[in-house]
Amino acid sequence: MAELNGALIGCGFFAINQMHAWQDVPGARIVAICDRDPERLRIVGDQFGIERRYSDAAAMFADGGFDFVDIATTVQSHRALVEMAAAHKVPAICQKPFAKTLDDAKSMVKTCAEAGVPLMVHENFRWQTPIQEVKKVLEAGVIGEPFWARFSFRSGYDVFSGQPYLAEGERFIIEDLGIHTLDIARYIMGDVRQLSARTKRVNPKIKGEDVATMLLDHESGATSIVDVSYASKLSTEPFPETLIELDGTKGSIRLSQGYRLEVTGPEGTTVTDVSPKLLSWASRPWHNIQESVFAIQQHWADSLAAGSETSTSGADNLKTFALVEAAYDSAASGQTVDVEAMLR
Repeated sequence: MAELNGALIGCGFFAINQMHAWQDVPGARIVAICDRDPERLRIVGDQFGIERRYSDAAAMFADGGFDFVDIATTVQSHRALVEMAAAHKVPAICQKPFAKTLDDAKSMVKTCAEAGVPLMVHENFRWQTPIQEVKKVLEAGVIGEPFWARFSFRSGYDVFSGQPYLAEGERFIIEDLGIHTLDIARYIMGDVRQLSARTKRVNPKIKGEDVATMLLDHESGATSIVDVSYASKLSTEPFPETLIELDGTKGSIRLSQGYRLEVTGPEGTTVTDVSPKLLSWASRPWHNIQESVFAIQQHWADSLAAGSETSTSGADNLKTFALVEAAYDSAASGQTVDVEAMLR
């Protein structure tokens, strides 16, 4: 299989993880990088030995010489860059959140579809080892049909020290973290018909909400609760673990702190350690997320080579993005939102 050459746009905080992961992905490598900040461009270029460096994405696309682009910029630039990739017939990975609005996201998906260009959203949380293990148990039928679940990410971790811009947005936890947890809920329990949400700002130093609780009615008839918080002071800090409770007609699944997976079925209870692998370039406690970055990028390379659609394609991510918008609409109005209507 011929090696895929890629280009990365955006050399900020999280892109370092993506660059490390690309070095580990067989069949793909980054050959060009782009950033408007010359210092960040220099640092990343020197660290990863990338000679082709651009301050302008249009110039990079004009030069070409790459098989895909990884867009790791902030959300304001996503639509323009995805449309630029589509215009040049270059398959694109786009960082989350996918777009500024659901209409923008729909347009981006349509543009890439019409251009025949693969589009994937870098929604990596579903690729975490413990989440994949929960999915495998559920698909094996051990607990029967799921009818209730809870997906919880509660932490007091100071995310603002590494990403201070998060404190400045009118939206925070649902858009930044809840989007991942909502995607996990969709991935495990299926698509959502209706959603209701409540939010709160506990930290007076930030502008957006740092606590959110959401109730999801799934198309299967199951119900799930998605709750996220960066204001929870716990005896043992669980960051960045997503904890799961899942009840089915034949048993239950519990993914608890410390990557402990407890499965109860007709034959009894099993307990398994589903800790993520600590990659050579990763560091605790981020290793759970860092491993999933490698996993999703490997999935992209494999899918691109095979000509198959990715798990978190642009079309699939519209359904997760709609949940984020529905959550903000519900929190503002106090009403339950019809998610299916938003996608029509």
